[in-house]
Amino acid sequence: MNCQNCHLEAGTKPFALDFSVFISQYPKLNGRSGKVEPAHERINECMERSMNGKRLKPDGKEMKAILAYMAWVGADHADHKAGGQSVEKLPYMSRAADPLKGRMVYRSQCQNCHGENGQGLLAVNKKSYVYPPLWGNKSYNDAAGMYRLSNFAGFVKNNMPLGVTYKSPKLSDQEAWDVAAYVNSKPRGHRDQHNDYKEKDKKPIDFPFGPYQDAFSEQQHKFGPFAVIKSANKSHKKN
Repeated sequence: MNCQNCHLEAGTKPFALDFSVFISQYPKLNGRSGKVEPAHERINECMERSMNGKRLKPDGKEMKAILAYMAWVGADHADHKAGGQSVEKLPYMSRAADPLKGRMVYRSQCQNCHGENGQGLLAVNKKSYVYPPLWGNKSYNDAAGMYRLSNFAGFVKNNMPLGVTYKSPKLSDQEAWDVAAYVNSKPRGHRDQHNDYKEKDKKPIDFPFGPYQDAFSEQQHKFGPFAVIKSANKSHKKN
């Protein structure tokens, strides 16, 4: 896999994990690790998690090239106020996201590019993907941001099938949640995450690995419904 499989149009497309404010935000506190991290550390987390690969040398030519490119893309957005960065956060549904309903969405909207078995499409050079694999050992592992349903749903709503934009989405919010549930119900590489979010109150609602500060199951933290978890956590913090 490569960066552009998720950061569309070389990291310049709004609501497609664009790079517009990346450099200007670092160093910053990472809620997952609980540490203040430089930009190169966040990139290496992506290498290990989202691409299920290996770290780059912080002072190596590849890392320097990536950082230089991101600085160039974000040159006009040093004020942190660019619109459309990251992904849209869709409203929570009143029900859990449904992998079975998501399978129907996948077959009609995703399968032509990503394959019946989520294997993606290799490029002619056999070294990268035209369409990335969505599950299996060649895809992102379960420590990646895309393994959280809110990130996946927000991404596909405004970017998939390939060619749509946030101005003209094709999937409904419910279809986006359900196809996210289907893809993330499939097997993929596992990464030890016992050091992630050591402060339980910092865990995102859809982080599917306990322990939690609430009594909801890992299953509900993975697929929802999420609104009741949000309400319970809000009440807990208030008390």
